[in-house]
Amino acid sequence: MRIALVGHGKMNRAIAELAPARGHLITTVITSAENRDGSGITRERLAGADVAIEFTRPDQAPANLLALATLGMPTITGTTGWLIRLPEISRAVAAHHTALLHSPNFSIGVQLFLRSARDLAQRFAGQADFGAFVVETHHAAKLDAPSGTAIRLQATLRDGDPAREYPVTSVRGGHVPGTHEVVYDAPFETIRLEHIARGRQVFAAGALAAAEWIQGREGVFTFDQMLFGEAP
Repeated sequence: MRIALVGHGKMNRAIAELAPARGHLITTVITSAENRDGSGITRERLAGADVAIEFTRPDQAPANLLALATLGMPTITGTTGWLIRLPEISRAVAAHHTALLHSPNFSIGVQLFLRSARDLAQRFAGQADFGAFVVETHHAAKLDAPSGTAIRLQATLRDGDPAREYPVTSVRGGHVPGTHEVVYDAPFETIRLEHIARGRQVFAAGALAAAEWIQGREGVFTFDQMLFGEAP
């Protein structure tokens, strides 16, 4: 598979390092410096690519995704903080008969973690002695807070137990790839459900698996739909 990378941050660099081991070729890397408002995404630049993988910034992603859809390029994106524009981008994907897979987190473990969190929330429903909250920790350079995964986790927990708010605390510091924790705390005991990413390679592997899966498909998908066939 031939891959065009949009963005040259830490995630896409990890993808570029891992791609050859899975038999894939990086055909081009479009950096943010040359891609103001998606202007660097051209048919000539994408020539020969089978799929694009986009990891940039929340303010850059919508223009990038619209440009890629207009060119009919199947796209994987892990950028967060842009979903308010999803209806517009989905229309462009449909109009140009292409595909988009988006996810705030490309870890298979996180998708299983979300399902476990929903099940746990259902079991804790009505247990008033337990307070419940979410803590998420990421490296100092991460721009959005709470993270896209934390927002998804909060929504999943509320689906399991609508009576709780599940407030989120975000920590930004150091070099942490990503830690998400659900805490239930009572006066004399505490229960924690935690996912810890030990490196960006786990997200890179998931993004590449998504790029392989999206070939020949049309429409807008999420990573959990790819893995399980339905939303959690």
